[in-house]
Amino acid sequence: MANLEALRVEWEPRALSVLRCATGLIYTQHGLSKIFDFPHTPTHVPYNVATLVPGVSGLLEMLGGLLLVFGLFTRPVAFLLCGEMAVAYFMAHFPRNFFPILNGGSLALMYCFVFLYLFVAGGGEWSLDRLLRRNSGMVYANR
Repeated sequence: MANLEALRVEWEPRALSVLRCATGLIYTQHGLSKIFDFPHTPTHVPYNVATLVPGVSGLLEMLGGLLLVFGLFTRPVAFLLCGEMAVAYFMAHFPRNFFPILNGGSLALMYCFVFLYLFVAGGGEWSLDRLLRRNSGMVYANR
């Protein structure tokens, strides 16, 4: 068990960075699909920046996802995206059914809670946030 604890202590900040990068890359696809229809989806709605969906949500997903990939402004971006996913769930999914598996909102809820975790935990060891704090001479608390 001591080996597992040592492994956790050493790799937890790095695993956080991997989670952040993977989530950001996957989330960016949603924005790219809404804005550029890439990759093409059969339910694509033409992009209109003046609308909430796909306009504002597409921009948040594409730009926020990219910022998460690089770990830049991780906490504020994750906070915004967590809110976006909560709003998306309660606007689009919850009215259909109480249960997420029946209303199609499982992914929105999962993103919401992963973003909430990233808001609390930060970007991890491999992030531009950490690099910028280290170069500015600030102490980087926890991660």
